[in-house]
Amino acid sequence: MFVIGVLPALLVVYIRFGVTESPVWEHQQVLHRERGTNVWQGIGNAIKRHWLLFVYVIVLMTAFNSLSHGTQDLLPTFLQAQLKLGVNATSTITIIANIGAIIGGILFGYYSQNWGRRRAIIVACIIGMIMIPFWIGFIRIPGLNLLASIAVGAFLLQFMVQGAWGVIPVHLNELSPTDVRGTFPGFAYQLGNLFAAGIVVFEALLAENLGTRGTPNYAAALAIFSLGAFLAVIIFTAIGREAKGIEFIGADGQPAAEEAIPSRRAMS
Repeated sequence: MFVIGVLPALLVVYIRFGVTESPVWEHQQVLHRERGTNVWQGIGNAIKRHWLLFVYVIVLMTAFNSLSHGTQDLLPTFLQAQLKLGVNATSTITIIANIGAIIGGILFGYYSQNWGRRRAIIVACIIGMIMIPFWIGFIRIPGLNLLASIAVGAFLLQFMVQGAWGVIPVHLNELSPTDVRGTFPGFAYQLGNLFAAGIVVFEALLAENLGTRGTPNYAAALAIFSLGAFLAVIIFTAIGREAKGIEFIGADGQPAAEEAIPSRRAMS
């Protein structure tokens, strides 16, 4: 797996020598030289000017990372420890779920161009909440045994989870201030990932508390945490700003005016 993972990294060689820098990045380098500042100073200044947006995006990404990790990381444990499935069945369901994730991310990301970023995310989350009972076996899909029903539920749930995630790359870039658009999305994302890092531990603790006769109830814990994460993503997405179609580069070939970037007014 590690060796195969090296292969895509070889694209870096082509990107380094075959892809030109964006006009926005080139313009920012000129500004840094003129102002006598460096990248980190630019990030600090951007955060000071857009501190409310910065906090908002971190909270949004904390909800998103809680949703993804909360619905993925403990699933194999649930299948093996509670349903007593073997490695082959667990692997099959996990693979099916990830296929759903890939398809959902592509489709929702694509159609968000027409639907709007926030609407696409919220629709995916609402449908995802409906899939929770099938995903953890509370409700069986008619005509299917329990294992097949859970597999279909896992496919549909991850279709919606990653469907919402499929919008995030462009949504974060559209929300980001112009002068730190190359750094802001990744920085905010990783901070959200940091704050959501304990989600699996909390799920496991809840499963133990909800369990009976020494057997943790992972199904109930997954259902509760995933429902809460879906609701959190819906709420924080809804109170944010729709920035679809924002111009990254103006008609003069320079970065779009700073006023076009969401700031405190984005929260109102």
